[in-house]
Amino acid sequence: MSMTADNRRHVPGMLRLKAEFLAFFVLGPVAIAVFMPPDLLFPMLFLIMVLGLLLLHVTPGFQWRRLKESWGGVAWRYVWGMGLLTALVSYLVMRLLAPEQLFGLFDRVPWYFFLILIPGYTLLSALPQEIVFRVLFFRRYREILPKGRAALYLNGAIFSLAHLMYWSVTVCVLTFFAGVLFAWAYKEKHSLGLAVAMHAVAGCVLFLFGMGAFFYSGNVVRPF
Repeated sequence: MSMTADNRRHVPGMLRLKAEFLAFFVLGPVAIAVFMPPDLLFPMLFLIMVLGLLLLHVTPGFQWRRLKESWGGVAWRYVWGMGLLTALVSYLVMRLLAPEQLFGLFDRVPWYFFLILIPGYTLLSALPQEIVFRVLFFRRYREILPKGRAALYLNGAIFSLAHLMYWSVTVCVLTFFAGVLFAWAYKEKHSLGLAVAMHAVAGCVLFLFGMGAFFYSGNVVRPF
């Protein structure tokens, strides 16, 4: 059976999209984790996020003003549930792996937690990450994603891979499950606002319990 002209144009387009997806979400994070010195990890992560925003901007049919349509529908029971779950996991992890640092940041500089971390993390970390790892992921690459919940698990794996730069099994496991939950909030509940709120609460709770020690580039030790 011969291919139509539309199909012939579609195949190269799909291949380019898959190559772009691989380069941005897989090869880029791996290259940063392997080759970048620790003091450049965050600047490179910031550049990737900027690139992600640019890719979203040039995605056919995407309009920034339409993001507000997915901002509502924040079911706060899921946000508080995410906070409680994160608190329980963080407490157990810190008690097992680093009990001396439990609540360390809050004990040393409580003003930092309330005045800087909460608003700063929400606006400068959680929001842009959700736009890149959820909106860009599901909007620009929707044609090449697996169907159903497999897409959520793939998103969790991609989100985990983005944190490979910390070279921590703990970080990779936590970010995988967190990524699946954030993807569920955005994709299944159709709410970017819910995903951002869950991400912000989870991140702030992590730092409250001292988990920032695992997400600090100064503690990165490569296994090679």
